[in-house]
Amino acid sequence: MIITIAAVAQNNALGKDNDLLWHLPDDFKRFKTLTSGHYIIMGRKTFESFPKPLPNRTHIIITRQEKYPIPDNCFVAKNLTQAIEICPKNEDIYIIGGGEIYAQSMDIADKLEITKVHQSFEADTFFPEIDNTKWKLVEEVFHPEDEKHKFSFSFLTYLKK
Repeated sequence: MIITIAAVAQNNALGKDNDLLWHLPDDFKRFKTLTSGHYIIMGRKTFESFPKPLPNRTHIIITRQEKYPIPDNCFVAKNLTQAIEICPKNEDIYIIGGGEIYAQSMDIADKLEITKVHQSFEADTFFPEIDNTKWKLVEEVFHPEDEKHKFSFSFLTYLKK
């Protein structure tokens, strides 16, 4: 199954200056739980926003750079199609960003795992609009703001119709 996973603001904002707009520890925990042990596909800028490769995941970095240095336990692909071909068949694959890669993934993804942050932000990268004629919301779990979470948010799971 191809799963697109993202934390998205009310106005579909994802990030600014190649950085996140919020810090939500429970969202990080969910991301880690869902993606651990799997192949994760991302654009080069998303990969470079990490201090180091994420543990217990195989990274596939999409870049047009011909001689991009390939870190250990990572693969490089020229496009999303090639990235998916690198992944094992019949296993869950997670697409983790950024904005361009998310836009390309919407037609091929089977599932969306979205953390909807109940706030709007100024951003330079946005998640594509979720078309409710193509996607069905099958699960929604609300998380209020608290001492560790400055904003309330909901975990949303969509399946392709």
